[in-house]
Amino acid sequence: MNDVLERLRAEADDPAAYAELLAAAPDALAASLTSAGLPLWARELAAYRLGMAGDRRAFEPLVLLLNHRDPARCAAAAQALGVLGDPRTARAAAALATNSLRTAYALHPVRLLTALRAPESAPALIKTLSRLLAPHDPYWRVALACVEGLGALADARARDVLVRAQAHPRLALAATEALAGLMAGHPDA
Repeated sequence: MNDVLERLRAEADDPAAYAELLAAAPDALAASLTSAGLPLWARELAAYRLGMAGDRRAFEPLVLLLNHRDPARCAAAAQALGVLGDPRTARAAAALATNSLRTAYALHPVRLLTALRAPESAPALIKTLSRLLAPHDPYWRVALACVEGLGALADARARDVLVRAQAHPRLALAATEALAGLMAGHPDA
């Protein structure tokens, strides 16, 4: 949490506005999310603080940040969404992870799906990984996160895609480990 707040403090062009948002009550934070003219750092700070407090008014702004091109914003949004506990989170993360037009930004949604362990998690990771197994796919880090996530989830439905992932040099070790864990947890898999 401190890393996120420190990053946002450094981005803030107005130290007094940062301090005000940092001390603001939840209703003031929620109101700031719809205020016109607020810079991105201020919206992120308000959404992050609300999310970390479990206030569901942060859900939509956090999902938008989860889909941001800046990895630090995505990571902060994923952290807050993980704490938020909103039942819509897994569905939103699955939609972002499986969107072929947004694959470059799918790393944090994939990791969030793994952490959530929701019913949507394994199917979304399987679908995303299947698409990323094409030769020379540039998104191998996202594919690796899918493999690691599927290993952590130990869902027997992932067996076939993990076997296919073993053929990829950057994924082979993680896929083999995931399959070993899958077999240990589900001998009939």
